[in-house]
Amino acid sequence: MLRRVLVPLLALLLTGAVATPAAQASSPGDLLDQHRVTAIVPAPVQAWELLYQSTSATGKANAVSGILLVPSIPYTRGPRPLITYAVGTHGIGDQCAPSVKLQNGTENEVAIISQALYKGWAVVLTDYEGLGTPGTHTYAVGQSEGRAVLDAARAAYKVPGTGLSSDGPVGVFGYSQGGQAAAFAGELQGGYAPDLNVVGVATGGVPADLNAVMKSNDGGPAFGLVLGAALGLATAYPEVPFASVLNSRGKATVEKIKDYCTIALGAAAPFSRLRDFVTDPDIVSDPRWQKRLAENYAGTIKPKAPVFLYHAQLDELIPLAVGKGLLARYKALGANVTWTEYPLLEHIGGVSVGGPVAMEWLGTKF
Repeated sequence: MLRRVLVPLLALLLTGAVATPAAQASSPGDLLDQHRVTAIVPAPVQAWELLYQSTSATGKANAVSGILLVPSIPYTRGPRPLITYAVGTHGIGDQCAPSVKLQNGTENEVAIISQALYKGWAVVLTDYEGLGTPGTHTYAVGQSEGRAVLDAARAAYKVPGTGLSSDGPVGVFGYSQGGQAAAFAGELQGGYAPDLNVVGVATGGVPADLNAVMKSNDGGPAFGLVLGAALGLATAYPEVPFASVLNSRGKATVEKIKDYCTIALGAAAPFSRLRDFVTDPDIVSDPRWQKRLAENYAGTIKPKAPVFLYHAQLDELIPLAVGKGLLARYKALGANVTWTEYPLLEHIGGVSVGGPVAMEWLGTKF
């Protein structure tokens, strides 16, 4: 595939060691390469696999892959809207990337993606840093996810033959991990990507406070997600102690989850605790951990665009209190935020019911 050939060269390119004629990049959102592919979705579309420049959580240039879907039908109501879509947890293995899953027909969020496509809107999906490209996925790191989401939209506008206009409206959509990515995209956009005409951010089930989310899931049935988040954070921030404090069980389990997709990742070590995998029983309290967790605490910057924020009352993975905390911080910042709370629903129910509503809300901004 495209990424397998280009990314090793691009990794050198972005560090200044080599240059290739096909991949000259200097700014976030620059298109490094693209080619046409076939995406398996219900709506008739043209699809492109993308490779574009983005920015890591520590401010370094990186290469991120993704996929752009443009409906085949003409759009006659002005510039075609673009949804930059952040998927929920897909896993850590490269085969879990949404650009891969959309090409082989296994993408589990295809119904909501198709909702946008049937309206004539284009959709671009980032694979996030390290998911579908060399290196480990920086899972649950909002700073890199948010930038990847914004840069995917920038890259989409640079693909020739799409008919997209860069002054068209952009909507940001995401739930769960994607909700974290969408929230950070909304917060970072004013300073990081002011060139994008972002008119709305629809975000739900947001793990806005990683300390609280990790604590809530430590010892729970989906504990593997905690281990994945620890791996993602330590990958994004090499100074954070993780690999150096893993015990033998930790080393073996972490090596396994690097290839896991969503279900296997969540079920990797049910009802375990982080202390079972490390030699330091309280590593999260380390100041280096806390500094980086604080950088990925959502709700510290007022989003420029209006926000639709939603949460399921019985969410077993991301407590309702975490969502309400983000709401309170946004209100304190003076953000234009619409809150919807779904009773009697758990985490997956939250997106099943709230996701289509959130997508319709974005349509009101177009």
